[in-house]
Amino acid sequence: MGAVLVDAGGTNIGSMRYALQRLGVEAALTSDAAAIRAADKVILPGVGAAGPGMARLRALGLVELLRSLTQPVLGVCLGMQLLCAHSEEGDTACLGVIPARVQRLAEAPGVRVPHMGWNTLSITRPHVLLAGLEPDDRAYFVHSYAVPVGEWSVATTRDGSEFSAVIARGNFHGMQFHPERSGEVGARLLRNFLAL
Repeated sequence: MGAVLVDAGGTNIGSMRYALQRLGVEAALTSDAAAIRAADKVILPGVGAAGPGMARLRALGLVELLRSLTQPVLGVCLGMQLLCAHSEEGDTACLGVIPARVQRLAEAPGVRVPHMGWNTLSITRPHVLLAGLEPDDRAYFVHSYAVPVGEWSVATTRDGSEFSAVIARGNFHGMQFHPERSGEVGARLLRNFLAL
């Protein structure tokens, strides 16, 4: 089976499906454990809050399944944060496949939360997910919480403070920005994921 989008209630599911269709990929939208387990690639989209996002995954019986996947997995926006160990948002225990603790972005003079807009991606270590990324390439972000920089970071960005833009650990990957709204840069990174 090809790629699947986990139906975890994210409001970006429609735009993610359309972005994949533009790349020639028909990704089934599913919450069926057998379909997710059988997929070649699994994408966990998400827009919203960590607590309700994890509650939905628990209600669907998908938490242990997602933790046990061995094929390439991509979390997008909230989906990336749910891959982590914990989120400050609602003091939420998450999937724990990335040993990071998601933190609220700090407000400061000239820095507004939520962070919305285009930011440059800075590669912190080489990774196939970033193939073809140029030094000035930008992606579109909308979020109030972020994954701090750590050994899981393959690209970072800055809005006041620096935080992870792309993470990877084993077969688990995440993009804090919205690749489906990030033009050719987002399309390239999605293609790289689909080619893993």
